[in-house]
Amino acid sequence: MKTEHMRPRQMRRNARRMRRYGMQPMVVINSGDSLPDVFAVLFGRWLWRYRSELAPFTLAMVTVLVSLVLHLTHPQWWPWLLASATVVASSLVGLGQRMGLVRRSERVYAATVAMAVGAWLAAGTALGPSFRPLPQLLLYGGVVLAVPWWAHRRRRARVRVERKLAAWPEISAAIGLNGSRVMSAVVDVWGWRARFGLARGQTIQDVTAKIPALESALGTFRGAVRVHPTPDDKANRFELRVLDIDPHADAIPWPGPSVSSITEPIDLGPFEDATPAQVHLKRRHGLIGGATGSGKSGVINVLMGNLSACTDAVIWAIDLKRGMELQPWSACIDRLATNPEQASALLRDAVTILEGRAEWLAAHGQRVWEPTSDMPALVILIDEYAELADEAPDAISDADSIGRRGRAVAVQLIAATQRPTQKAMGRGALRSQMDVRLSFRVRERRDVDLILGQGMLSAGWHAHTLNAPGKFLISAPEHDTPRRARAYLLTDEAVSATASQHTVWRPPLDEVSRRALQAERDQPRSQRAEPPVDASPGAGERQGQGGDDKAPEGVLWSMLAGAPDEGVPIAHLMTATGMGRSWVYYRLQELAAERRACQVSRGRWRATQPTEP
Repeated sequence: MKTEHMRPRQMRRNARRMRRYGMQPMVVINSGDSLPDVFAVLFGRWLWRYRSELAPFTLAMVTVLVSLVLHLTHPQWWPWLLASATVVASSLVGLGQRMGLVRRSERVYAATVAMAVGAWLAAGTALGPSFRPLPQLLLYGGVVLAVPWWAHRRRRARVRVERKLAAWPEISAAIGLNGSRVMSAVVDVWGWRARFGLARGQTIQDVTAKIPALESALGTFRGAVRVHPTPDDKANRFELRVLDIDPHADAIPWPGPSVSSITEPIDLGPFEDATPAQVHLKRRHGLIGGATGSGKSGVINVLMGNLSACTDAVIWAIDLKRGMELQPWSACIDRLATNPEQASALLRDAVTILEGRAEWLAAHGQRVWEPTSDMPALVILIDEYAELADEAPDAISDADSIGRRGRAVAVQLIAATQRPTQKAMGRGALRSQMDVRLSFRVRERRDVDLILGQGMLSAGWHAHTLNAPGKFLISAPEHDTPRRARAYLLTDEAVSATASQHTVWRPPLDEVSRRALQAERDQPRSQRAEPPVDASPGAGERQGQGGDDKAPEGVLWSMLAGAPDEGVPIAHLMTATGMGRSWVYYRLQELAAERRACQVSRGRWRATQPTEP
């Protein structure tokens, strides 16, 4: 302090103190921080932080003040206030769902609060807020109505999310996303999601690489954070989703087929936001990959359940586990190969159909094959494709040919395997032709790129983190962001019931394809791999009467002749003859035209005596 501004008496007093106590210098270190906040500021921050919990008290205070003002100025308004409260309460009950009140209990609670506040406000306006027993009603009634508000799960979750997002500047600095900001946040059934804006130079790939750090900073469990592009697809924004509850923790029963035509998108299961994971298979090849026990068989059942409901798709299948996986669907499968020889023949015939359809399209001036019930698509489902490459290597060239040329003529391949390596896929070009890819849980991180494509792991497609059978990631032209889904579960009883139900309306192979196969069989023996099949009318009778009884035609006629009165299902005829559904159906139509066989019930056939014309 400056001595010239001090009085002589003060100087003498300070001198006595210095002689008495000695010199005690004081050092003040100032870091540049501002002075501590005053009590009013701290109290205001506390009120704002707990504004949700204090909302009932705030509403009560506002109601008292409004009633006091109206009582002093317009006490005759009380009927209008009561009528307005009735209208508002009725609107909340009827239209509350559009305002975000999804549950009926929420709408009833909001209407009750609105009616109670309106009634008390009307009474306070007419009689005054201090008129007994209005203060007592406000106190006890306010506490009773506040309890549901305080206990509501979504309100508490929203408060928790708001407090986390309030600390986002510190979180973003800790994980290396300085400058990012919160744009909006929504609390849903399973957690919450928020939209963020990024600083200049930051991209969603930077956020994806920091997902483990985000989980640590937000205090969530491992695997709870999802990062997606925003719907507007802007490069400087991203959407963060945090799960409090795993929506895919339990198996989800199959609700039934979602399509009746292959031109419609097939629902494989729900995403984590409950939207369906739909995929188009029309003129597309598909690849399903994942470790053993990851749920590939489940999604194959979902595909079969939907494809068998399509009246414009013929299903062929290859199951080199001797039919263990696909045999329950045999009634809906037109042709099922269970050994390498049958698989090779099936793919060879598929190429023949492909070429026959291409020739027909060229002759008619058309470019693509539009699936209908009379001209169905041909879908070939192959389980454990790696086994096909090992046990029937000659068939891989036919599979590659289908992959390159089959889409335009609606001859499609869907292959399932554990690791679609170049060796497992036969060192061909089939994998590059597969537009639809489903990845279930994999053991190694590098397998993600094998199934979904090169670079998908670094782009955030973390299939190695899937933690339950049936969970998968889907990559398709309409699904270009990594979103987790879970395939529906079909029990053995559901598979059996669905196969029995759908076998009735399965379409036969089209005439163009049958002619192409017949022309292939009519070639000389030296030019084809299979023995000729007599497709002329009456061939079954000739085989059954004097020919080879072990030939398919002879076995078919023997089954029809010995059938009970209710007839034999087509599935049994397919199993006995070893032929596909189209072949059996075509022969039955020929026999029916000759009045030597008739359909006596849905899908059941038996032989009848020939009748004279």
